[in-house]
Amino acid sequence: MDRRHAVTLLGAAALGRPTPALERGALPGPRFGVGRLRQSVSRWPYSAIPLPDFCRACRDIGLAGVDLLGPDDWPVVADHGLVPTMGYPTARRDFIATGFNDPANHAMLLRELEESIPLAAAARVPNVIAMFGNRRGRSDVEGIEHCVAGLRRIAPLAEERGVTVCVELLNSRVDHADYQGDHTAFGVAVIEGVASPRVKLLYDIYHMQIMEGDVIRTIRHNIAHIAHFHTGGVPGRHEIDDGQELNYRAVARAIADSGFQGYVAHEFVPARDPLTSLREAVAVCDV
Repeated sequence: MDRRHAVTLLGAAALGRPTPALERGALPGPRFGVGRLRQSVSRWPYSAIPLPDFCRACRDIGLAGVDLLGPDDWPVVADHGLVPTMGYPTARRDFIATGFNDPANHAMLLRELEESIPLAAAARVPNVIAMFGNRRGRSDVEGIEHCVAGLRRIAPLAEERGVTVCVELLNSRVDHADYQGDHTAFGVAVIEGVASPRVKLLYDIYHMQIMEGDVIRTIRHNIAHIAHFHTGGVPGRHEIDDGQELNYRAVARAIADSGFQGYVAHEFVPARDPLTSLREAVAVCDV
């Protein structure tokens, strides 16, 4: 099952009562590893493992949380002493392609976030994911303008509730043809335009290595605009070991050296025993 399919399987949750914001600057969850990074893992590559069993394995491995979950799964993760580190605001099949770069989408996207941000705050979910959307002929200037306009409208609620809206950078060369937010410069322009501490980038290392490389320098230069990271080996999006082209230990060290306080979530598709590969990935990034 790929990530697109995983999104469609996430259930919707009923609205809850408004709750106080997460304490500003304080992320929930322990640091189980001895290193400086809070590590998490995306749920969808491990969907064959029942979630309670997966949570127990994650705790044993040394992870602090589980990424990319819908509201129905947040309590399961929390009950195992882990953090749901990134929440989905919806289960739409076209979630990636339909983003803030088209003003015709704003009403729907804002409604989804207006419903999910209070739920995330109540469940102590620090981040919810959003997308820039497919280009569909738009220039970068147009796309940036529309993204800024839409995300500015959700920023006050995100700030009030202490939940960060993370807009993801993806590659358009291999996995997500026509996706507009496919370079760091595009994403940074949007984040700078919104100018909110609660609207930031989800920097996917796998995707950005495919599109532009120069990962460590780019992270160092733009760390103030990044709230969350995803990992994955290049090429193939498999293990982050020495069978792929990135030196993930050096990348992890650069992130930690920056003082980054968010989560680094593993989002590779294991080609071998999944939990063994996950344990090895945590060790690589335990800097």
